[in-house]
Amino acid sequence: MRETLLLAGNPDPIHIGAHLNQAAEALGIEVVMCDVAEAYDGAFWQNRVNWWLRGRRPTRLEAFSAKVLEACRDVRPKWLLATGIAPLEEAALKEIGKLHVSRLNYLTDDPWNPVHRAPWFLRALPQYDYVFSARRASLSQLRRLGCPSACYLPFAYAPKLHFLEPPANESERKQLASDILFAGGADRDRVPFMAALIQADVNVGLYGGYWERYPQTTGFTRGHADPQTLRKAVSVAKVSLCLVRQANRDGNVMRSFELPAMGACMLTEDTEEHREIFGEDGKTVTFFRTREEMIEKLHWLLTHDDERNRLKIAAHRLITTGGNTYADRLQAMLQQASA
Repeated sequence: MRETLLLAGNPDPIHIGAHLNQAAEALGIEVVMCDVAEAYDGAFWQNRVNWWLRGRRPTRLEAFSAKVLEACRDVRPKWLLATGIAPLEEAALKEIGKLHVSRLNYLTDDPWNPVHRAPWFLRALPQYDYVFSARRASLSQLRRLGCPSACYLPFAYAPKLHFLEPPANESERKQLASDILFAGGADRDRVPFMAALIQADVNVGLYGGYWERYPQTTGFTRGHADPQTLRKAVSVAKVSLCLVRQANRDGNVMRSFELPAMGACMLTEDTEEHREIFGEDGKTVTFFRTREEMIEKLHWLLTHDDERNRLKIAAHRLITTGGNTYADRLQAMLQQASA
């Protein structure tokens, strides 16, 4: 009889919930998925009031928590794995613990980031038996909060979504080509980096949400890229930029693993975690700390074709052969919870 995992996450193909679902199936684990989007199913005005005036509280927090608790009673899974700032109340997690279900959270966001900070979630966090944080910066706070088993577990990539895929033809290649590609949301602290690239008169392939809100970047954005478009765009970009989220205190991000899996030559923000993943500067990626250094190193890479190709191959080999899939991460979590 297969062991069962109850997964509270987002099943959309680009989200970690879907990646972990596929990972569990690859490991031969039966999965019951509870879609966290249900917790936010409410009238527009309700959602706005609950988010801004009630501590970023999901409109159907109680109902979704009750649904997950009921699923645990029915299914009796060995593990409950919630992703990120999961809409599960403290009381429901306590009851789930009484069922002898091991409660895990893969904390993909920083709960102390002002954008995400939610009192109800901070009260719930100590109820998890294990908290796996994708950033080291939050570990000491998690332990002070009452999560003694909090430990670091970086992001990963999903082999079914992040792989090498060239454009279908020359027309598509020309349309997607860029000197440097960046795919991600328009965080305020990222705008100066994009503005510097635009001012450097290089061809910037800029993908993601909200870039049209800033005068420095509006008119340069290519909009959202679906997974296939992104794979093809990465394959023809001379360089791909990897920035962390400062407000999240990130040392690595999802793109840290997705880009090399898709064959990128990476110009990577220099962090302790990135150094741990990729090694010293120039081994598999090129690091930078400032906008000026970013531009300088980009110009160097653009004039050294052989080095770009070497870095692409080295980073791809490192990530795709180094135990960095979401199946690897899931296996690490479940092994620790079962020890």
